[in-house]
Amino acid sequence: MVACKRQLIIFGGFHESTRDYIYYNDVYAFNLDCFTWNKLAPSGIGPAPRSGCQMATTPEGSIIIYGGYSKQRIKKDVDKGTLHTDMFLLKTEGAGKEEDKWVWSRLNPSGVKPTPRSGFSVAIGPNNRSLLFGGVHDEEEEESIEGDFFNDIYFYDIGKNRWFPGQLKGPKSEKRKRRRGRQAEAEGAGDEEMEKQSPQGPVEIVKEVVAEDGTVMTIKQVISGPAEEKERSESEEEEEDGALGQQVEPCPRSNAMLAVKHGVLYVYGGMFEVGDRQFTLSDLYSIDLHKMEEWKVLVEMDPKAQEWLEESESDEEDDDMEGAEGGEEEEESSEEESEGEEGEEQHPSVQPDEKHADYLSRTEQYWIKLARSNMGPDAKEKKVVKVAHAMAKTFYEDSV
Repeated sequence: MVACKRQLIIFGGFHESTRDYIYYNDVYAFNLDCFTWNKLAPSGIGPAPRSGCQMATTPEGSIIIYGGYSKQRIKKDVDKGTLHTDMFLLKTEGAGKEEDKWVWSRLNPSGVKPTPRSGFSVAIGPNNRSLLFGGVHDEEEEESIEGDFFNDIYFYDIGKNRWFPGQLKGPKSEKRKRRRGRQAEAEGAGDEEMEKQSPQGPVEIVKEVVAEDGTVMTIKQVISGPAEEKERSESEEEEEDGALGQQVEPCPRSNAMLAVKHGVLYVYGGMFEVGDRQFTLSDLYSIDLHKMEEWKVLVEMDPKAQEWLEESESDEEDDDMEGAEGGEEEEESSEEESEGEEGEEQHPSVQPDEKHADYLSRTEQYWIKLARSNMGPDAKEKKVVKVAHAMAKTFYEDSV
């Protein structure tokens, strides 16, 4: 729904019951002066029925509709989902009267279009542009769904009918510092070299997200430091002045809340999935859309002491089955878990001077089994292996 002049315009959606579902592509208007509904009948060929699409208004009072999702039944108990990537314009052909004639027309934007996705969020930005953030692309295989989540920004220039990706330029002060560092290095200035080595190496930022069932997922973001930037050639740096610098940014997510105020985009919350688990986010980020230099963290995610990757498989399954009554058992589970960690008997211990690759090859089957029990039988094998390797790496790094 969007506000357009003195009306609220609603398009599409879906209704689902236990037996069936239906998707819509109809248009309704709610008059803000007399508080009445009116079903519109636009001429032209409009969007196919869908839900989850996004709408934006133009300065001229027209409405842009992009994307969406729908599904259809192929055979009994088997549905096929469709991610829509088309764009339409709904505009009036009249003098602003109540009896305006509405017309559909299809838009074919140029530029670099967003990759197919659902669950993305849209807001109106400065300079006559709307923007798209995040979303998820689901890969459906019969009854299982695996999602790839996004945290990128795409801009749509309404006047030019053109898409282009939003790219972080990085703080200007850091660029100047890197250039000065290279210049000093070329001149053989040792003091500058020492100064550049002080923040050396990648910096790891750890965030923990709590699921609705009480389990905790740890997100680790590795941010490359100036020492890694130093190895690049000057020509490469110039090419990447407008490209994405490795800085703090929101983790991939779908269904985030967006708002733009004075050219600053605010992104709140959303959700993402790991295996068959859903995680609801509560963090808040902002970015200046005029400068596009860096994301700022306004509210971090709430840190918790435990990590669901470390939980034992039997206790985890019991907690899921018990539901709301599993609170006390969760506490007992975490106590047993901490005791197990103290004795280093819960997971295969790391041998003295053992490298990560050797530890992983020696214990891989154990971690895959543990990951499978945490993620459920419907998770894809490659996803299970990926999580298993992450669990092993986390335990290895904590043990060394």
